[in-house]
Amino acid sequence: MLKDYSLEGKRALCIGAGRGIGKGVALVLAEDGANVVVASATLENAQKVADGVSELGRESVAFAVDATDEASMIALSVVTREHFGDVDILVNCVGDSIRKPLISLPNGPEGEMPFDDWKHVVDLNLTHAYLGARAFGPGLLKRPGSTMINISSYVNSRGRLASAAYNAGKAALNQLTRDLAVEWAPYRVRVNAIGPGVFPDPDQRTPEQLKNDIEELNARVPLGREGRLRDVGLLAVYLASEASSYVTGQVYVIDGGLGLV
Repeated sequence: MLKDYSLEGKRALCIGAGRGIGKGVALVLAEDGANVVVASATLENAQKVADGVSELGRESVAFAVDATDEASMIALSVVTREHFGDVDILVNCVGDSIRKPLISLPNGPEGEMPFDDWKHVVDLNLTHAYLGARAFGPGLLKRPGSTMINISSYVNSRGRLASAAYNAGKAALNQLTRDLAVEWAPYRVRVNAIGPGVFPDPDQRTPEQLKNDIEELNARVPLGREGRLRDVGLLAVYLASEASSYVTGQVYVIDGGLGLV
């Protein structure tokens, strides 16, 4: 293996890694040599992933965190530093959507987006990365060559029905990525984002649902298959390693071409 891609001995923190894409990223970073702190909304989910990291022969510890709450994120930074020291790799992988139109529409879809729902979705998709940067940025700036990776979305500039809060949050996350890349570049800290397409999570789908998802994506995605969690992890390895030492402020879409059609 090219040493440029190795994360041997690096310390990573994956926030929102108790399931789905974050889980996939945490496990592939560990496979490539990183020791990984796993943080999730529930300690149970975080511990399962941390156990998977340990099975790969890497050090790991699990914590519960509310990534949209400043006090919770600051507390995470304290316990992470106590157990691991300052991290070299920060992955912000929190996000979710409530699909509702902004206001009630005469001909549907049903529902509307009250302020509490709007704020919740924007906080999940944007504010968590701001809080991550605030809590862990000072440590990253002390470690030239460290990186922050934000997990965004393949939906960059296309309008979608009943998706304004999610899309606005992810679009702002992309801009936050670019702005922080400029702010932190003098300290040799790189900031990039990954924009995944549709990645069914086997842990959250029944076998029948997963089969149906895969069949539907096989027909719809130009490359003819669904996204697999490992795919995002492999891209994260590149962005976390010295192989991408001249890359910052970029949003890498990984969607099998879905965003092109």
